[in-house]
Amino acid sequence: MLISSISFDCLGQNAQDEDSVKKVVMAFQEDFNEGSFKNAYNYTTTDWEHINPFGGITKGRDETLKDVRQVHQTFLKGVTTTIESMTIRFITADVVIANVIEKGSPFETPDGVKHENPRSFKTYIIVRQKGKWLLTHDQATIIEKL
Repeated sequence: MLISSISFDCLGQNAQDEDSVKKVVMAFQEDFNEGSFKNAYNYTTTDWEHINPFGGITKGRDETLKDVRQVHQTFLKGVTTTIESMTIRFITADVVIANVIEKGSPFETPDGVKHENPRSFKTYIIVRQKGKWLLTHDQATIIEKL
């Protein structure tokens, strides 16, 4: 995995906070690549919201897991992504936005559209709850070639 740039706009956070936030993004990345999201209960909030690249939104951890697992058992089965860059910005002491650009392996959507070497822009909102950093919202947008 290549991470070409990481920046932190800190509001009194320490290196441990920064590392913990990065670990949440990496845990999501690992679960995406593995496909079953078996570790999601360790790094997501119960009210996790997911917006997929096609504009669909799923609310609540259980519904979101049902959705992403179904997709990863069908047209995204075996698809992996690699992080190209990550920028982390502390909004408050307990809220972080992580912006990530990823490159994925090829896949074909159910409507027959082939995506060769796709790149996506992902936004993660990560919050600190009871001393632990957790993913509460993510959104993926396919980067179209101009």
